[in-house]
Amino acid sequence: MSLTVENQPDQSRYALLQDGEVIGVAEYELRDDAIVFTHTEVDEAKREKGMASTLVRTALDDVRDNSDRRVIATCPYVRRWLSENPDYAALQQR
Repeated sequence: MSLTVENQPDQSRYALLQDGEVIGVAEYELRDDAIVFTHTEVDEAKREKGMASTLVRTALDDVRDNSDRRVIATCPYVRRWLSENPDYAALQQR
């Protein structure tokens, strides 16, 4: 099983792919100096296996490493994930 996460800016989302098939998305909107994560979803059959966490962590790593945008989490999952991973707090304060 091969898992990858890719930014798909034309669809305003990060996609979680398993063997090339999209099994999850973290949707976003770009606003001025921010990226607003609005919705995260993983295929129901794949939930509870840490895949949503992998998707969000990889997306946030990409934001941190490749942009100066701050993160706004309107998505409840991303908001909770950020609260449980304080080492990513700086992303919200850029």
